[in-house]
Amino acid sequence: MKLITAFSIVLLGFMPLAHAAEINLTEIVKKSLAVNKVLDSTSEATITLTNKSGQERVRKTFGVSKLEANGEDNMRMTRFMAPADVKGAVSLLIEHSAADDDIWIYLPALKKVRRLVSSNKKDSFVGTDFSYGDVIGHKLTEWNYKLLREESADDVPCYVVEAAPKSDEVRGNSGYAKRVIWIRKDNSFAIKGDLWDEAGEPVKTFHMTELQEVDPARHKWQAMRLETKNLQTGHQTVIKFENFKVNQKVRDEYFTTRYMEKE
Repeated sequence: MKLITAFSIVLLGFMPLAHAAEINLTEIVKKSLAVNKVLDSTSEATITLTNKSGQERVRKTFGVSKLEANGEDNMRMTRFMAPADVKGAVSLLIEHSAADDDIWIYLPALKKVRRLVSSNKKDSFVGTDFSYGDVIGHKLTEWNYKLLREESADDVPCYVVEAAPKSDEVRGNSGYAKRVIWIRKDNSFAIKGDLWDEAGEPVKTFHMTELQEVDPARHKWQAMRLETKNLQTGHQTVIKFENFKVNQKVRDEYFTTRYMEKE
């Protein structure tokens, strides 16, 4: 009896490890990166920037996205419509799964399109608390993944996954030493996350809410409210999407530097 009891205790001790081994983390993360990549979309957005003193600045944007022919990489153009000090500014992000992503910005005051390099991916996305890397997405193959636990967030069961950069170059370009992401089990959407800077200090949190299944036929989802907070500065950004529409036959013209220069 004692032998059976001891064996049972040992067996139970290994059960969580066995369960973890059955979970394909790479596939979970891959699905989370693809779940909001619709064929194309048009949208308007209100961006609210709030500093640690509670002072707010509000910006309005028009944006389009389109999936490339390979069905994996995304193109995203964002044009700032208001207020006057940012009106006409444009960002163009073109994802390349097998190469460096293209990041372009146009500032009306300079009358010039500027191309950013990989090391700029950790920079602020047009003055927000999101980085260019946060917006364009982090490459699946550049990170190591570990399942930390399974728990609920926003009353929905999630996988809590840690992502660590595979190289110092990835750490430097992304600006992150570690990312911990809550991925919903039901639809694979990453709804929240904690981020650590290159020095290993907590730097940001993000939270995605007001999820909508914008393309039920393809099981594509979009969060209509995105919030991120910089824990080191107390600054935060909230993006609220309005008039989000998919499958609009978006023209390729939007994703050119020539379009960026249009007033």
